[in-house]
Amino acid sequence: MATEKHIVTEENAAKFAEWIEKRGGIAIWRSVNLSNPGASWSSPAFDEAGRPTTKPTWQCDTHPERIITDPAEVIVSRDKVVKRFHVAVRMGSQGMSLKVTDGGTRRIRAEVEKAGEGAYYVFDYGDEKNAVIMAPDVQMPLTQWLAEQVKQ
Repeated sequence: MATEKHIVTEENAAKFAEWIEKRGGIAIWRSVNLSNPGASWSSPAFDEAGRPTTKPTWQCDTHPERIITDPAEVIVSRDKVVKRFHVAVRMGSQGMSLKVTDGGTRRIRAEVEKAGEGAYYVFDYGDEKNAVIMAPDVQMPLTQWLAEQVKQ
Protein backbone atom coordinates (compact mmCIF):
# COMPACT_ATOMS: atom_id res chain seq x y z
CA MET A 1 0.00 0.00 0.00
CA ALA A 2 1.41 3.39 -1.02
CA THR A 3 1.89 5.90 1.77
CA GLU A 4 0.34 9.32 1.32
CA LYS A 5 2.84 12.11 0.61
CA HIS A 6 3.36 14.56 3.44
CA ILE A 7 2.58 18.15 2.42
CA VAL A 8 4.54 20.99 4.01
CA THR A 9 4.36 24.72 3.50
CA GLU A 10 7.22 26.40 1.71
CA GLU A 11 8.24 28.29 4.85
CA ASN A 12 9.03 24.96 6.58
CA ALA A 13 10.61 23.13 3.64
CA ALA A 14 14.27 23.93 4.40
CA LYS A 15 13.88 22.88 8.04
CA PHE A 16 12.23 19.60 7.05
CA ALA A 17 14.96 18.86 4.49
CA GLU A 18 17.55 19.40 7.22
CA TRP A 19 15.69 17.05 9.56
CA ILE A 20 15.73 14.32 6.91
CA GLU A 21 19.42 14.84 6.21
CA LYS A 22 20.77 15.38 9.74
CA ARG A 23 18.16 14.34 12.33
CA GLY A 24 16.91 10.95 11.15
CA GLY A 25 13.78 12.16 9.39
CA ILE A 26 10.50 13.92 10.11
CA ALA A 27 8.35 12.51 12.91
CA ILE A 28 4.61 13.05 12.37
CA TRP A 29 2.56 13.18 15.56
CA ARG A 30 -1.27 12.95 15.53
CA SER A 31 -3.59 14.47 18.07
CA VAL A 32 -5.21 12.34 20.76
CA ASN A 33 -6.95 15.40 22.20
CA LEU A 34 -10.66 14.98 21.49
CA SER A 35 -11.02 18.78 21.43
CA ASN A 36 -8.43 19.04 18.64
CA PRO A 37 -8.99 15.89 16.55
CA GLY A 38 -7.49 16.90 13.19
CA ALA A 39 -4.28 18.42 14.48
CA SER A 40 -0.81 17.09 13.83
CA TRP A 41 2.72 18.17 14.68
CA SER A 42 6.09 17.57 13.09
CA SER A 43 9.48 17.26 14.75
CA PRO A 44 12.87 15.84 13.88
CA ALA A 45 12.97 12.08 14.50
CA PHE A 46 16.02 12.47 16.77
CA ASP A 47 17.23 15.25 19.04
CA GLU A 48 20.70 16.79 18.63
CA ALA A 49 22.19 14.12 20.90
CA GLY A 50 20.80 11.32 18.69
CA ARG A 51 18.00 10.23 21.04
CA PRO A 52 14.43 9.77 19.74
CA THR A 53 12.50 13.01 20.03
CA THR A 54 9.87 13.10 22.75
CA LYS A 55 6.34 14.17 21.92
CA PRO A 56 6.14 17.90 21.19
CA THR A 57 2.90 18.52 23.13
CA TRP A 58 0.62 16.82 25.62
CA GLN A 59 -2.04 16.70 22.88
CA CYS A 60 -0.28 14.04 20.81
CA ASP A 61 0.31 10.35 21.24
CA THR A 62 3.46 9.06 22.98
CA HIS A 63 4.99 7.77 19.73
CA PRO A 64 4.94 9.36 16.26
CA GLU A 65 2.46 7.96 13.78
CA ARG A 66 5.07 8.00 11.04
CA ILE A 67 8.73 8.87 10.44
CA ILE A 68 9.62 10.10 6.96
CA THR A 69 13.22 9.50 5.89
CA ASP A 70 12.84 9.85 2.11
CA PRO A 71 12.61 13.40 0.70
CA ALA A 72 10.53 11.99 -2.18
CA GLU A 73 7.71 11.45 0.37
CA VAL A 74 7.47 15.20 1.02
CA ILE A 75 5.58 17.69 -1.15
CA VAL A 76 6.24 21.43 -0.78
CA SER A 77 3.17 23.60 -1.20
CA ARG A 78 3.59 27.21 -2.25
CA ASP A 79 0.28 28.65 -1.04
CA LYS A 80 -1.62 31.79 -1.95
CA VAL A 81 -4.10 33.99 -0.11
CA VAL A 82 -7.59 33.35 -1.48
CA LYS A 83 -9.56 35.61 0.83
CA ARG A 84 -9.10 37.73 3.93
CA PHE A 85 -12.01 38.88 6.08
CA HIS A 86 -12.82 40.08 9.57
CA VAL A 87 -14.26 37.59 12.04
CA ALA A 88 -15.95 38.42 15.30
CA VAL A 89 -14.29 37.12 18.45
CA ARG A 90 -15.45 36.73 22.03
CA MET A 91 -13.74 35.99 25.31
CA GLY A 92 -13.30 32.30 26.15
CA SER A 93 -15.19 30.79 29.07
CA GLN A 94 -12.27 31.30 31.46
CA GLY A 95 -11.64 34.85 30.23
CA MET A 96 -8.08 33.93 29.25
CA SER A 97 -8.40 33.59 25.48
CA LEU A 98 -10.26 34.85 22.46
CA LYS A 99 -12.60 32.54 20.56
CA VAL A 100 -14.17 32.98 17.13
CA THR A 101 -17.94 33.32 17.39
CA ASP A 102 -20.17 30.51 16.08
CA GLY A 103 -21.14 32.66 13.09
CA GLY A 104 -17.48 33.40 12.34
CA THR A 105 -16.65 29.71 12.53
CA ARG A 106 -19.42 28.87 10.04
CA ARG A 107 -18.15 31.54 7.64
CA ILE A 108 -14.54 30.32 7.90
CA ARG A 109 -15.59 26.72 7.19
CA ALA A 110 -17.71 27.78 4.22
CA GLU A 111 -14.89 29.86 2.71
CA VAL A 112 -12.34 27.05 3.17
CA GLU A 113 -14.69 24.63 1.45
CA LYS A 114 -15.27 27.10 -1.39
CA ALA A 115 -11.49 27.56 -1.84
CA GLY A 116 -11.10 23.87 -2.75
CA GLU A 117 -8.95 20.87 -1.91
CA GLY A 118 -5.98 21.59 0.31
CA ALA A 119 -7.36 24.93 1.49
CA TYR A 120 -6.99 25.96 5.12
CA TYR A 121 -7.19 29.04 7.28
CA VAL A 122 -4.84 31.00 9.49
CA PHE A 123 -5.47 34.04 11.65
CA ASP A 124 -3.96 37.46 11.34
CA TYR A 125 -4.00 38.46 15.01
CA GLY A 126 -3.50 42.16 14.33
CA ASP A 127 -6.07 44.79 15.21
CA GLU A 128 -8.43 43.58 12.49
CA LYS A 129 -8.79 39.94 13.73
CA ASN A 130 -8.82 38.64 10.16
CA ALA A 131 -9.27 35.08 9.01
CA VAL A 132 -7.04 34.39 6.02
CA ILE A 133 -8.06 31.59 3.65
CA MET A 134 -5.07 29.92 2.00
CA ALA A 135 -4.96 27.42 -0.85
CA PRO A 136 -2.18 25.61 -2.73
CA ASP A 137 -0.86 27.53 -5.72
CA VAL A 138 2.08 25.34 -6.77
CA GLN A 139 3.09 21.99 -5.32
CA MET A 140 6.37 20.18 -5.99
CA PRO A 141 8.48 17.39 -4.51
CA LEU A 142 10.92 18.51 -1.80
CA THR A 143 13.82 17.43 -4.02
CA GLN A 144 12.65 19.79 -6.79
CA TRP A 145 12.15 22.63 -4.30
CA LEU A 146 15.70 22.11 -2.97
CA ALA A 147 17.09 22.16 -6.54
CA GLU A 148 15.30 25.48 -7.15
CA GLN A 149 16.86 26.95 -4.00
CA VAL A 150 20.36 26.05 -5.23
CA LYS A 151 19.70 27.90 -8.53
CA GLN A 152 18.76 31.12 -6.73
